[in-house]
Amino acid sequence: MPDSSLWYDDEAGPVVRPYALTRGRTRPAGKWFFDLVARVHAVRPAPGPLPHGPEQRLLLDHCREPVTVADLSSATDLPLGVVRVLLGDLCSAGLVRATRPVPPAQLPTEDILREVLHGLHAL
Repeated sequence: MPDSSLWYDDEAGPVVRPYALTRGRTRPAGKWFFDLVARVHAVRPAPGPLPHGPEQRLLLDHCREPVTVADLSSATDLPLGVVRVLLGDLCSAGLVRATRPVPPAQLPTEDILREVLHGLHAL
């Protein structure tokens, strides 16, 4: 009979707690905040090994092209909180840049878009 005290099976692989990946941090250091739909992209290649482990290298590899924070979390199988903390480290190091989505209040109104469409049709 299997040991009932185990909460995972052999196929799960090694278990690493999220706080171990972030060194106990739950928020990105500094001024960084990463919205789910913020787009992140690598600014320059990382020079050699990163001080915090392979997870940051994995994030950098996925950021070669702009990608949202939510998609990055999904693609790397890392929890969203971990991704946010590690992205903060990468931004502080100047390795990635994040851009926030345009707030709805700053988007063009339907009237403006209609005028542009009419202008294009008139050409």
